Amino acid sequence: MQHRKEKKKKKSPILSQLSEKIGDAPGQCRFVGERKIDEPAIRVFQYDASEFREINENDPEKLPQVLRQESVTWIDVSGLHDKNLIEKICTRFFIHPLVIEDILETSHRPKMDEYDDYLFVILRIIGYDDQKDEIVNEQLSLILGDGFVLSFVERPNPRFLQLVERLKNPKYRIRKEQSDYLAYALMDATIDDYFSTLEILGEKIETLQEELLSDPQPDMLEQIHTFKSRMIELRRAVWPLRETIGKLERSESELIRPTTLPYFRDLYDNVIQVMDVIENYRDILAGMLDTFLSSVSNRMNEVMQRLTVIATLFIPLTFIVGVYGMNFEWMPELKLKWGYPAVWVLMIVITLVQLRYFRKKGWF
Repeated sequence: MQHRKEKKKKKSPILSQLSEKIGDAPGQCRFVGERKIDEPAIRVFQYDASEFREINENDPEKLPQVLRQESVTWIDVSGLHDKNLIEKICTRFFIHPLVIEDILETSHRPKMDEYDDYLFVILRIIGYDDQKDEIVNEQLSLILGDGFVLSFVERPNPRFLQLVERLKNPKYRIRKEQSDYLAYALMDATIDDYFSTLEILGEKIETLQEELLSDPQPDMLEQIHTFKSRMIELRRAVWPLRETIGKLERSESELIRPTTLPYFRDLYDNVIQVMDVIENYRDILAGMLDTFLSSVSNRMNEVMQRLTVIATLFIPLTFIVGVYGMNFEWMPELKLKWGYPAVWVLMIVITLVQLRYFRKKGWF
């Protein structure tokens, strides 16, 4: 009973929140996830080929008013725990209640839904926290509309800050493109983090593999299983993303222009490449697990071999001692003057002969 109680305490908070949603009507919004920042933040960027500006507007009621037909507007919302704020923003842009529900529920797999006036895309933001030594897995929700993009993240994304710097430079292609290219750039920046995370994990796996081959330790089994769990987590984030990008590539929506489709095809190729790397690491970890189990088995065999050799050494000695330990009166050797030293010499000779034989066979 105590073991069951401990397991109940370790239940995922997201699973607990999802269980609370059972019975809710479709479209009834409830934040599901962990609060990553203290206060939500709204950043508004607007640009065209000749101008870039950051608009200081935090009032959800006034956000639709900043849109301009000749410019592309990017509204980036960080922090999803304020349900009322998310609802106000999405309502002002006539976003479907089911989409709002998906934005607030941060455990979704990647997907793409197509509506009349906008496209809704969910991706997973993958990173690596060196301090906590764990994978960061968060949700990115994108809404692509005519002349605008809404992005919802659990906390500010450093990759997006780099994209803002690119937007400030009129020499970059993105300044001359429309909102569909901005959506592509946001997804491309997100997927680039996958490669960075896989590179970090690859170095750690390679180090563990070298240690495993040189000096396998019992705690390495737990490390291998930890890496396998991380690969499973990455695979869950990337595998449905292939279908999501494929749907965007094949979409007939007027929001995605033909000139942008090649970029989505390149994005699809990047996702396939990430999948290949993940599968490669999974195969390496499976091989490492087999190597570890084999090394443990070989070490156990060596120990058993040594114990067998030691036991074998004592078998003839035990026999001799047992014979002369019998309580018979007429045993001729018992009356010999040199009988006791002779028995010792015999046992020593037998032991040396056995040791030489075992060493010759490589058993000892």
